[in-house]
Amino acid sequence: QVHVAESGGGSVQAGGSLRLSCAASGDTFSNAYMAWFRQAPGKRREGVASIDSDGSTRYLESVQGRFTITADNAWNALYLQMNSLQPEATAMYYCAARARFKTPHPLAPDQYPYWGRGTQVTVSS
Repeated sequence: QVHVAESGGGSVQAGGSLRLSCAASGDTFSNAYMAWFRQAPGKRREGVASIDSDGSTRYLESVQGRFTITADNAWNALYLQMNSLQPEATAMYYCAARARFKTPHPLAPDQYPYWGRGTQVTVSS
């Protein structure tokens, strides 16, 4: 069992930056992946960035080069540095964890059983 909790959301103007944090507890050493997802009102939840136990990362194409996902070695913390934010990034952002087994779809929400409650990010133009 893994528990995750997000923090660091807020409101910024377009072009600004935010850093999201996720604190993980429980059986974190079993994590195969941790990831960030987001969901805007009326839209489906989408994968933003993932990182696996080998340090390999995957990004949503629209954030590639502007967002960076990192994790500490013990999988106790996950971060998402978001630069050059645009209004379309406005959403609730969620941290998620997947234990043990690799997946070919690390940005698919249905691959993750452990979720936080989310932190709101609002980007104004």
